[in-house]
Amino acid sequence: MRIGTAVIGLLALAALASCSSPTYGGGGGGGGGGPAGEIIVGNILFKSAHNGSQNPAIDSVAVGSTVTWTWTSTGTVPHSVRSQGATGFTSSAVETGDGKTYSVTFTTPGSYSYDCAVHGAAMSGTIVVR
Repeated sequence: MRIGTAVIGLLALAALASCSSPTYGGGGGGGGGGPAGEIIVGNILFKSAHNGSQNPAIDSVAVGSTVTWTWTSTGTVPHSVRSQGATGFTSSAVETGDGKTYSVTFTTPGSYSYDCAVHGAAMSGTIVVR
């Protein structure tokens, strides 16, 4: 009987260990939609393609990962990716028009906050690098 209980416990632990790492953030749609590290720059929003969180768009990536922001359905409204806080990265230029992209490779663990230079806190996000 004890062996059966131990086996069931080990199977449960194995199942938990095989689950994907947790997603971060609130708002927006469900988890696991697209790959981590892809952020949509929309008309006054940042949205994680991975977990659907938006304003703030929050995503988690591994050290060495490249995060790409892509301007989608922005029309003629200008936007940027502006680094905020103590842990920073090089900010993008202000861009207008769909299809523009900006990428950053994160080589150091930490929490990297960003917003839009044009819209400030109305468009914000965080990249958690592990």
